[in-house]
Amino acid sequence: MFDFMDEDWFVIGLEVLFLLLLSFDVKKYMETRKREYILNIVVTIGFAIWVLLPFYTSYFGWKEPQKSKILKECKGSNNSELCNCIDKSIFKEYTNAEFKVIDKNSTAFKEFIKETKEECLDDSWF
Repeated sequence: MFDFMDEDWFVIGLEVLFLLLLSFDVKKYMETRKREYILNIVVTIGFAIWVLLPFYTSYFGWKEPQKSKILKECKGSNNSELCNCIDKSIFKEYTNAEFKVIDKNSTAFKEFIKETKEECLDDSWF
């Protein structure tokens, strides 16, 4: 239902929103020197970190050679578009260290892959 939250345009939109809020509070603080604007700045930065950090799991946890290794394994056995979609979901869900230690035969991982395949094959725009 909330697949749009994983898209890059959504993350960029959030970043722009937080930058606008920060710039407004900094401008108001410079004009008035009121303490509540400092509190707004701190709260906005804290909220931005809390909201945006989960979206960057793929950027922190995976290096390019590690990603290409996973992509090669999948492309040899499946449809390339489906593989790209599944791998993108894996990169966003797990860090490389987590992915190495996870049991690929566990029911939780199989359920994750099953749900991801269903989402990838779903043609609806929701």
